[in-house]
Amino acid sequence: MIPFPDISPEIFTIHLFGLSLSLRWYALAYLVGLILGWRIIVGLMRRPALWGDAAPMRPEQVEELLSWVVVGVVAGGRLGFVLFYEPAYYLSNPGQILQLWNGGMSFHGGFLGVVLVSWIYCRRHGIAPLRLSDAMAVAAPIGLGLGRLANFINAELWGRPTDLPWGVIFPGAAAQDCPGITGLCARHPSQLYEAALEGVLLALVLFLLVRRGGLRRPGLALGTFVMGYGLSRFVVEFFRQADAQFITPDNPLGHVLGGAVWGLSMGQLLSLPMVLIGLAFVIHARRRPAIGQALA
Repeated sequence: MIPFPDISPEIFTIHLFGLSLSLRWYALAYLVGLILGWRIIVGLMRRPALWGDAAPMRPEQVEELLSWVVVGVVAGGRLGFVLFYEPAYYLSNPGQILQLWNGGMSFHGGFLGVVLVSWIYCRRHGIAPLRLSDAMAVAAPIGLGLGRLANFINAELWGRPTDLPWGVIFPGAAAQDCPGITGLCARHPSQLYEAALEGVLLALVLFLLVRRGGLRRPGLALGTFVMGYGLSRFVVEFFRQADAQFITPDNPLGHVLGGAVWGLSMGQLLSLPMVLIGLAFVIHARRRPAIGQALA
């Protein structure tokens, strides 16, 4: 077993006039992920050769798009968590919906929020939505990977109990509440599994796709990202502890569909459509000739 490293969720705290202002690793992950994503998209827009013709938007427009994406990520992520994971609680406590500092964000909700605001932005500025989505898909894994590392530092979203040598002893009564286990309870560091799959591996796949002319096929990068994330999340859910509200004595694995032994978690249920939709985009993009490619 590996002891949890002594890392504080807060990078530093400033006390001013009776108020405590803290910079947390999770917030920093969001900021750095958005900034790096912005710079990646700007770099793609400055290389029209990657697209087979002109880039879908001017590099100067990406900064404005970033503001829209921030709104989509935060609003969609929060509303997704409220609707997908704890609707009954927030229906009884609506005043807590806006209390983002108490935690509770959903990737699937944030993804839908970004899709919506990006589509509106494209309609307003006459930009091809599918081509812009490809650029955003290439940039997304960086932020995902950083976010999962921040989850690990926060000692949250940990995995199921394990006796594997890389099991981590997460702190806190909830993490140490492992039925049938006496003494310290080690768990899968599922946050690091997700960082490796959703962040590092998916980023490498998309980078190679761009190098091989993937942006010349509208929808290919988007489909690869959506399918890749869905597959990664689906697999990691087998090792990740389900949210507490789904776990009961008769359903210890927290399945929301199927039985207590064989079934699907909420994360898997939300990821399956992503796999199918992503695959459809990939097949459609591969069947069409690449932009700039002469027809036979």
